[in-house]
Amino acid sequence: MSLFKPGTRPTLRSVLGRGHLIVALVGVSMASVSLTLLGVLALRVYADHNLHLIARSINYTVEAAVVFNDKSAATEALALIASTEEVADAQVLDHQGRLLARWQRPETGLFSDLEMQIAKTFLEKPISMPIVHQGREIGSIELTGHGGSLLRFLLSGLMGIILCTAISAWVALYLARRQLRGITGPLRSLARVAHAARSERAFDRRVPPAQIAELDNLGNDFNALLDELESWQTHLQTENETLAHLANHDSLTGLPNRAFFEGRLLRALRNASKLNERVAVLFLDSDRFKEINDSFGHASGDAVLVAVADRVRAQLREEDLVARLGGDEFAVLLTPLHKTADAERIAEKILASMEVPIPLPGDSQVLTSLSIGVAVFPDHGNTPGALLDAADAAMYQAKRLARGAQHTAGSEHPTADVQTRS
Repeated sequence: MSLFKPGTRPTLRSVLGRGHLIVALVGVSMASVSLTLLGVLALRVYADHNLHLIARSINYTVEAAVVFNDKSAATEALALIASTEEVADAQVLDHQGRLLARWQRPETGLFSDLEMQIAKTFLEKPISMPIVHQGREIGSIELTGHGGSLLRFLLSGLMGIILCTAISAWVALYLARRQLRGITGPLRSLARVAHAARSERAFDRRVPPAQIAELDNLGNDFNALLDELESWQTHLQTENETLAHLANHDSLTGLPNRAFFEGRLLRALRNASKLNERVAVLFLDSDRFKEINDSFGHASGDAVLVAVADRVRAQLREEDLVARLGGDEFAVLLTPLHKTADAERIAEKILASMEVPIPLPGDSQVLTSLSIGVAVFPDHGNTPGALLDAADAAMYQAKRLARGAQHTAGSEHPTADVQTRS
């Protein structure tokens, strides 16, 4: 089950960019915090060492004042040194632990409290150092460190973290975008080519080369797949065209078959009805085909059919159509037809083309003829079936007339005639 709704899935660019930014921020933050902690520890060691040095300096300065129990001199000497150092509180005690002199750094508001809290958190407890005179302890000094330097260091460290984080975020975004262009660019190109192949069947488009080896290999493999798909599509289109041609054409003569002819005739009649034009249908039948087939064989019969188809086609206009309806029957569609005499003239040309003997296999020849019937739209019918039936009837009438003329003349070869359906 998908966790994302359609249209809400994050892009690769956003995922990688977010990942780069998070890694950069985490790395910078960890490095900054680590450096800050190390700096605090180093500063703490330095502050403690410096506090001991201050205590020794105060010890040497107030030693005489403690010997003579001079509070005024002790206070003056203590203030002189403590006021210039990182000291929050300094006390001088005599050998009985009584307070002889004390100096405290004056409070200046919020920062003083914060500095004291930082001092208590990061620095050691107040240090105590004995005052020794001629081998005898005559008093002691107690010092409490001040957190001013630590506060300044922490504030500067925080500002450094913020600045480094901002710079790192900008650099991370810049580098991420630069890297993403090398990754998402080839992927976008591949996606565009894949989409075009899926939606538009554009198998001729190719994925351009990529600088990254894995993406370049992916693009090459996808291009190889497109090569196979393009080859397969070309082969399939060729087969479909071949099948469509075979379904609508006669395999022997290459002429359209009855189904193709009737469909073309139906469209021609619709156009002619709209434009008030005339259309003619010629029905052709070979007069001696059965005799030729029986006498010379089926190969010779096929040669006669092919020759008849070629000669009929040669007599027609470019916009006219000739089809083989079956056996030795042919049909011609003449559109547009300006007058009936034009159909009869074309039929006479077809008959004249048959006066030349047809060569047969085996170096023999045969002379044959055609009977042609003519039907005209809308005079003889308004539908493809009615026109074909009328032209067929006219063809049989022409065949009977030709046989009658042959019987009367006693000719050795049959004659041919053209009959227009009345």
